Amino acid sequence: MKKVVLVLILVFLITSVFSQKKKDIKNFQIKSVTESIDANGKIILDSKTVFDKNGEVIEEEKYDDEGKLNSKIKYKLDVNNDVIEELEYDGANKLIQKKTIKYNYTGKKTEELVVDDKNVVIKKMVYTYNVKGLKTAKTTYNASNKIISIKKYSYAFK
Repeated sequence: MKKVVLVLILVFLITSVFSQKKKDIKNFQIKSVTESIDANGKIILDSKTVFDKNGEVIEEEKYDDEGKLNSKIKYKLDVNNDVIEELEYDGANKLIQKKTIKYNYTGKKTEELVVDDKNVVIKKMVYTYNVKGLKTAKTTYNASNKIISIKKYSYAFK
């Protein structure tokens, strides 16, 4: 019974910490947050988030209903703490896909390129912005570089 109470307290504290801002994660030097579920006395891992020294997320793990690793995403950041690469792995730690992200001089995302484990292009997304820096479109291309969708954004101002 003491273990269950302790686990519940830890889950509460961890959830509280995770909802904290990056500033708090950095100040408290939190390296990771693990979330688990108490299912009728059985503790099951749910997720784990790993942070760098600046409080930025650098790795996320998701677990299935039995507590087995389902997927993992590792993030590579640039000097501006923008994600420039995402590596997605399956439960066996096998690379599924890699996403490379590019930004313009104002820090806006301009392109995402997704490739499979053999470095073959799966899709590419290109983002465009207006003169105010607001996103106007996201164009998605398939592996043959043909447009498969265009998502447009419009804004109403007061």
